[in-house]
Amino acid sequence: MESNPTQRLDHQDYKTLALAALGGALEFYDFIIFVFFAAVIGDLFFPPDMPEWLRQLQTFAIFAAGYLARPLGGIVMAHFGDKVGRKKMFSLSILLMALPTLAMGALPGYHAIGIAAPLLMLLMRILQGAAIGGEVPGAWVFVAEHVPQKCVGFACGTLTAGLTAGILLGSLVATVINSTMSPSAIAASGWRIPFFLGGLFGLVAMYLRRWLHETPVFQQLQQQKALAETLPLKTVLTSHKRSVVVSMLLTWLLSACIVVVILMAPTLMQKQHAVSAALSLQANSLATVMLLAGCVITGWLVDRFGAARVLMAGSVLLALCSWNFFHQLDNGPQALFVSYGLAGLSVGVVPFVMVSAFPAAVRFTGISFSYNVAYAIFGGLTPIFVTLILRLTPLAPAW
Repeated sequence: MESNPTQRLDHQDYKTLALAALGGALEFYDFIIFVFFAAVIGDLFFPPDMPEWLRQLQTFAIFAAGYLARPLGGIVMAHFGDKVGRKKMFSLSILLMALPTLAMGALPGYHAIGIAAPLLMLLMRILQGAAIGGEVPGAWVFVAEHVPQKCVGFACGTLTAGLTAGILLGSLVATVINSTMSPSAIAASGWRIPFFLGGLFGLVAMYLRRWLHETPVFQQLQQQKALAETLPLKTVLTSHKRSVVVSMLLTWLLSACIVVVILMAPTLMQKQHAVSAALSLQANSLATVMLLAGCVITGWLVDRFGAARVLMAGSVLLALCSWNFFHQLDNGPQALFVSYGLAGLSVGVVPFVMVSAFPAAVRFTGISFSYNVAYAIFGGLTPIFVTLILRLTPLAPAW
């Protein structure tokens, strides 16, 4: 990959990494906060006489719409990222996330505007999905093209850790609000607080991104007039099919790990193994912190030993640790924390191979198409698949 020829990160590289990771964390917080207040939103935005199961289904369908909008938003933003510059799209994605999040916090409920309430919430959620579809691949490309070639793994790992920190921040804000406010106060106006916070976080992050510079790789492409002349997506699909397949398979691994080990596990612990909600969420927070560490460590190891070795060793470690975790769920809190922490650590997959798989002129589009389409498919199908297999064996998540 074309990059800064020096072999160490300098002060400007660390500043770029910090600002990119912080912005990614705040943007991921905005994207995920909806799920922590889904029950309250369902009560407020749908008719009171609707059956409970249908209300929950429609609320989660609005949440899922954000995932389905990711490929379209990501591909459109990546197209312009490859044509007019990485930095412009990097700033646009955070604005496109902050404004809908603020609007979600201000939306009136069903009692005030009827059916328009859930429809407006759905529209805001689709805009959020489009924004995150451009943010994640764009951020990986941005940091990878800024740092020295020998530090790309560490840069991608740090940024992925930042994105994961956004999920942790959402969990912490939800915990604080649920601990300090009564259910009636949350239903009255408390649920709006995290959305207003998220919108403000996004605007602050957008302001901070003013200090970032366009990537040296893109500037070089401009100077050499080597930007993609045809539609970048057409070039990716005709000339880089192998890279697309490899990137999609790696995204399958990544999405399955995150969905099963981090997002589904607390519910599975509570429903299948009678672990208390408080204990399962504490263990989940520990696993998420370990995941942050795992991303950075894996990135550092990739730079030292190469992606192939680290990916193979990491996959074996992931299989062993996740299998052990799902076998230890009935063995008490201590075993749970240790096994879940190790499973979280082993989930730390970094997108080094994806970033290296495409030439600079279509890199943003290549990653965005492969990652977002695969994540929409596998991220959506994995929970359904696991739930169906659970009817055959309680160890479905481990398999």
